[in-house]
Amino acid sequence: MEKVINYLTGFFKGLVSVMMAIIPVTILWTLLTGSSVFEMDIIGNFMGMINALGKSGFTGLLALIFVFYFFVDKK
Repeated sequence: MEKVINYLTGFFKGLVSVMMAIIPVTILWTLLTGSSVFEMDIIGNFMGMINALGKSGFTGLLALIFVFYFFVDKK
């Protein structure tokens, strides 16, 4: 059972690392060309998230810390 959990954990860590590599490239592409790589508006969604967190005060700060916790490399 422990091998299965380790396998799934490794798989999802790899998947998240691939997504974290793709997102900055798509943001840069959108900024440079003005057209989206995919059919979604990544910059608009990101700005909407930042605005929503900014308007919610302390709760938004706690949510941002909680999200940031998942993307910090834990060595």
